[in-house]
Amino acid sequence: MVKRIALASSVLAIALLSSGAVASAESYDVLIRNGMIYDGSGAAPSRGDLAIRGDRIVAVGAALDGTAKQVVDAKGLAVTPGFINMLSWATESLLVDGLGQSDVRQGVTLEVMGEGWSMGPVNEAMRKLAGERQGDVKYPIEWTTLGEYLALLERRGIALNVASFIGATTVRQHELGEGDVDPSPDQLKRMRALVRQAMEEGALGVGTSLIYPPAAFAETDELVALTTEAAQCGGSYISHMRSEGDRLLESIDELIEISRRSGAPAEIYHLKQVGRANWNKLEAAIARVEAARASGLKITADMYTYTAGGTALAASMPPWVQDGGTEAMLQRLGDPAVVERIKREMLEPGKNWENLYLHAGPEGVLLANITEPSLKPLIGKTVAEVAKMRGVSPEQAVIDLVRADQGRSGALYFLMNEDNVRKQMAIPWVSFGSDAEAAAPEGVFLKSSTHPRAYGNFARLLGKYVRDEKAAPLADVVRRLTSLPADNLGLRDRGRLAPGMAADVVIFDPATIADHATFAKPMQYATGVRDVFVNGTHVLRDGEPTGAKPGRFVRGPGWIGWPDGGACRNDGRRVAG
Repeated sequence: MVKRIALASSVLAIALLSSGAVASAESYDVLIRNGMIYDGSGAAPSRGDLAIRGDRIVAVGAALDGTAKQVVDAKGLAVTPGFINMLSWATESLLVDGLGQSDVRQGVTLEVMGEGWSMGPVNEAMRKLAGERQGDVKYPIEWTTLGEYLALLERRGIALNVASFIGATTVRQHELGEGDVDPSPDQLKRMRALVRQAMEEGALGVGTSLIYPPAAFAETDELVALTTEAAQCGGSYISHMRSEGDRLLESIDELIEISRRSGAPAEIYHLKQVGRANWNKLEAAIARVEAARASGLKITADMYTYTAGGTALAASMPPWVQDGGTEAMLQRLGDPAVVERIKREMLEPGKNWENLYLHAGPEGVLLANITEPSLKPLIGKTVAEVAKMRGVSPEQAVIDLVRADQGRSGALYFLMNEDNVRKQMAIPWVSFGSDAEAAAPEGVFLKSSTHPRAYGNFARLLGKYVRDEKAAPLADVVRRLTSLPADNLGLRDRGRLAPGMAADVVIFDPATIADHATFAKPMQYATGVRDVFVNGTHVLRDGEPTGAKPGRFVRGPGWIGWPDGGACRNDGRRVAG
């Protein structure tokens, strides 16, 4: 009887092995054990393991069986998909420092660029102007198209992934220059062709920044035409709207109109309400978006976690001053009669422009970036302080600084309300972006200051707002840092922890993650993110960079290199994320 049982057991074992029901333990490259897995869906976390082979996640489970070249213990820590920075200005910083530490140390694994301006396409005239206008960060422009720029970053080596919208400003400048003109039918046709080319190269859609010249000169029909081209390739429209203050609601209406007429999903860059008189518009803004969503449109937004914005000091002046470009502006600033007109308009509500200077006041405009060496001691001072030092009006101080620094100065504008920032945290269709570079407190970056959002935006979200103030639940915020933006962008393999997805993974401590950057001392790294993997490679280990540069050019749904040819080659079919 015992022999018969043993024989039967042997036969069963052989059958199980031959059927694959019993197999040898799996072998992985990386096995992350014992973490609290937030898979990006918004579901409650579960304790478990995650396995990586090559650049892909191959298993996620309660207790994975197998061996690995590298075993990482994540006990007591959150394990999430890599964070997507929906508004990145790492366009120049990654050219000179591919490690992108200010973002990597916060868990960012994908930088999404293209707020109005993109790094391509460029023609020879644009190449010459861009070279002449470079500030502290200098680099040769070795590309022509947007796709060539992103591919160049990948070849040089970067720690993070990169993707980009094509900037409508850049397309306009390519064909029309920087003047206040409307495109002819032929010019618009060429502009649309540039959008199509970028979409076929892997751009995500069309990005606009409509408060700044020459973008401010574009009319709605022009934007619809460009966005329609992107929509036919599965792309979306994303916009720094014409106004975030006095005409906030009207600007949301324009964004919704562009979405409806073009057929493209649309996103509001850095949702905010600029100026005390407009702080009460948040609920109406939400209602506008909710109504559009209820009608079947896909309208979303992103935000940063601060009450101050940051942009050029020249944005303190009305847009007509920059008609024709920086050089034309500098010439105007040499005309005393024009200067007097500018100063008058800086003190009046902008009838057809966003008067950031008036909303912030000279005490609320803080100098952050200056290129001219003799002016660098003014960094960290307000316009009001500079005006007092020089014995001139604040408006004259702005004009003098813009002229002396050749239009390159940047400033922080204190414009928003903390209660509104906190309320926006809970909106389910809002994701997050830093609106800043990915840098480090060393080298060329020490020549100027920056906004603390460059070093703290995501850690501030997870520490101050989620953990300390409970403005939104952690699982949902992880979703809005990962799968929500991935889906909005039409990305096929990012934003979730699941087999087959790209192995962009973050391990952080929800109990300790914190931002340390301040407006006075912005170049301070966040803490609490322990490990970051990009495409399966460890780029942050125990809170320190490894020096690895596995980042890639992440292409959008229109890319003609996809196995199915991409949406640009499939009758405009939008490829689902």
